[in-house]
Amino acid sequence: MRRLLLLRHAKSDRAPPGGHDHDRVLAPRGREDAPKLGAFMVRHALIPEHVIVSTAQRTRETWDLVAAAIGKSPTAEFDGRIYEAAPQAILKVIKESGPKIHTLLIVGHNPGLQQLAALLIASGNLEARQRLNEKFPTAGLVVIDFALDDWTKLHAHAGRLDHFVSPRSLTAATD
Repeated sequence: MRRLLLLRHAKSDRAPPGGHDHDRVLAPRGREDAPKLGAFMVRHALIPEHVIVSTAQRTRETWDLVAAAIGKSPTAEFDGRIYEAAPQAILKVIKESGPKIHTLLIVGHNPGLQQLAALLIASGNLEARQRLNEKFPTAGLVVIDFALDDWTKLHAHAGRLDHFVSPRSLTAATD
């Protein structure tokens, strides 16, 4: 059994004039939202054994805030191949994960993460799948389960959507 968590970075500010997209930082809302996802992960025992984070500043900040909320930090690596990557590129990085890693978190960007989720998911809650196909919001978290014994065997339409949440859906659930 393998579990893949896909986390889109939290809400970020626009790049300043002359600034680089890679260096964009989180907006105040993003700094509020990321810990909410970490708390959700703790409540639902969605703690990764390993984390692969895009090298962009906004993904690093998102991971730092989520990790602080989790309390115990799994090993994290920062991989430039995740930055604005196409789904096949992200899939290649995932397949390189070691066989001892059963729960893996990717912190990255859209549209790559949304397209990857669509590629991998074959079953699960239909309403959640439709919401995900329509929009993968900032600080959105997708949890996909696979009946695989090794990440190298990961392929299209092999997964079941277990969770799809966003800060907005978490707030609505507590209202």
